[in-house]
Amino acid sequence: MNSSSEVRSPSGADSGGDLGATAGATTRANARSTPGTDGRSTPGTDGRTGARAGSGTDTPTTPQQPGSRANSRTGAALALRAATLGRPGAPVLDGVDLDVSSGEILTVVGPSGCGKSTLLRTLAGLLSPLAGEVTQDGRPLTGPSADRALVFQDDALLPWRTLRANIELPLAIKGLPRAERRTQAAAWLDRVGLTAQTRQLPHRVSGGQRQRAQLARALAGAPRAVLMDEPFGALDAQTRAGMQDLLVEVLLGTGATVVFVTHDVDEALYLGDRVALIGADRLVAVREVPHPRDRAAHDDPARVALRRDVLSSLGT
Repeated sequence: MNSSSEVRSPSGADSGGDLGATAGATTRANARSTPGTDGRSTPGTDGRTGARAGSGTDTPTTPQQPGSRANSRTGAALALRAATLGRPGAPVLDGVDLDVSSGEILTVVGPSGCGKSTLLRTLAGLLSPLAGEVTQDGRPLTGPSADRALVFQDDALLPWRTLRANIELPLAIKGLPRAERRTQAAAWLDRVGLTAQTRQLPHRVSGGQRQRAQLARALAGAPRAVLMDEPFGALDAQTRAGMQDLLVEVLLGTGATVVFVTHDVDEALYLGDRVALIGADRLVAVREVPHPRDRAAHDDPARVALRRDVLSSLGT
């Protein structure tokens, strides 16, 4: 993004340049509830194709308000059928069959360069499949949509805008009045623990605080699917664990679907209802995760066995 494209008014009102930059960056997101410890359920799955029983349907209602625990929105159901993914002349993944059920957290692991980010960008609508089909709620996915938010490892905040002004951007794109944008942005800043940093520019806060602001900006747009590309990969271990727990907390009750790419197997097994394993050029398997989002289950025999199998499948 180039700040020279911004047209700023003396009052600081949102400009066409800011809105275009934000829409092009595709950094919007939302949240969900969870099983066992956090209220989510884990339907059955076919480990070869990733097909799940009982995929949800699209029943959007009023946008989720920060702090609400009511599941007022239904997550997007995403699917790939015999899909070849990549760029023309440079396929990366071949024959992908995968169902991502409405409201689940699917984590994706694999070695560097195996196609994890390509899968995510295809689900975001930034890349078209070279063959096969990609759908949302049973309809062909033809391009980017506010229904699907893409969150990157780099925070991608606009450096000339305060944290509050960054979080207001997806709300401005949706046409909310200025006062309502301010109110909702303030609520999200409070929810991610950044009330004291409201007026700070991104370069004036820590990397963890920038990621919190990015998460809040994504969630403020209330998408039905959140596509996350190693969002915590650059953080230290303690900050990373805190961000994982924050993600779980802010996703409570919204029903949004999440696809979370990571190179960290322990992160994948903590966050995911299921974990998808990607090999050199294909989807290897999709496995159910026992006791997702339960720190105490790290040493559970079933979780330990799955971790061993995942590492073996990835050749590590």
